Amino acid sequence: MNLVDSFFGPYGGRYVPEVLREPLEELEEAFTRAMADPAFMADLEKYRKTYIGRPTPMLHAENASRELGGADIYIKLEGLANTGAHKINNALGQALLAKRMGKTRVIAETGAGQHGLATAAACARLGLECVVYMGSVDIRRQKPNVFWMEMFGAKVVSVESGTKTLKDAVNEALRDWAATFSDTFYVLGSALGPAPYPHMVREFQSVIGREVKEQLDMDKVDAMIACVGGGSNAIGFFEPFIDEATPRLIGVEAGGRGPGIGENAARMTEGKVGIVQGYKSRFLLDDEGQVQHTHSISAGLDYAGIGPQLAALADTGRVEFREATDDKALEALKFFARTECGNFALESAHAGAGAMELAKELGPGKTLVVNMSGRGDKDLFITAGALGGEEWRAFLKDESERTYG
Repeated sequence: MNLVDSFFGPYGGRYVPEVLREPLEELEEAFTRAMADPAFMADLEKYRKTYIGRPTPMLHAENASRELGGADIYIKLEGLANTGAHKINNALGQALLAKRMGKTRVIAETGAGQHGLATAAACARLGLECVVYMGSVDIRRQKPNVFWMEMFGAKVVSVESGTKTLKDAVNEALRDWAATFSDTFYVLGSALGPAPYPHMVREFQSVIGREVKEQLDMDKVDAMIACVGGGSNAIGFFEPFIDEATPRLIGVEAGGRGPGIGENAARMTEGKVGIVQGYKSRFLLDDEGQVQHTHSISAGLDYAGIGPQLAALADTGRVEFREATDDKALEALKFFARTECGNFALESAHAGAGAMELAKELGPGKTLVVNMSGRGDKDLFITAGALGGEEWRAFLKDESERTYG
């Protein structure tokens, strides 16, 4: 397959209005040239080492493995990358491409805030103006990331339309880009959207999987597991192994509060094939093709669609999909914190929940790797609210009154 071939089986493509065809074609050409340019790749590698902090560590979770009594668990600690998540891998790559193309303004969308934070950080480092679109619901539940985006010099635009979450932030970013593409670069945060974005994001995130290959004897790894919202951490984690028979590749979606419309973000079990926001994939849609409401305790997993390559890999059986409910994710967060001092983001905790179950299924003598795609600092107000009870709420009330009167 050509690097920027538009489709993955029946999924993908470029279903956009005429006004976006020119910027997407310009982007595809620039990306193809950059990836073939040794100077660009050397610059990218330099920033990966000196700014992102790559390679990220691989932790043998001995305590967790022993307590579960099953397979050996290894954790790829993407949360130790600069800005606290895997998102910086893609944001930095695209920001460097923006600079190469002579763009002076960068826009991005964000849900959990990690992509917005990473884009703001990359733009601060490279001297680019940055605007981040974020649903007002997500702004409220991810306030720490909003604070740091603004500290890094980004303008955070609150999106009040629709569900006021990631889907609507994407819509606003696309509208902006259609009107300003002559000097603006759109840094899309996940492996979805119109081509070439699914390919670009996969390529910039594939550094995760390549490092796993160097850090472990893959002949002894039985399974790899990652959370899946849009799918950027998962596709980057899986990429070097997609065309191989082993190991098993497993994605964990947000089971939310359980089955039913608006209760989860389980696209692979409850979704339908459709075309939304410029690409064809599996989405949570009603009978008229309109995007349904979703729910997840993690803001980064409640997007109604999934990346087209992951949808295609599910059809072939190369990637298996599971779900983890909000409660299971919280249980995993507590378990890895207690056993390994693992500060899992709520998104990553879904993968952790899947890993806990899979370790028992595989049994002793087997090995699995879980991608801790991000660190949980950003989720403090959600997790402490869910787990800390009245004591936490009383603290927040008292602190607010003491500080602000």
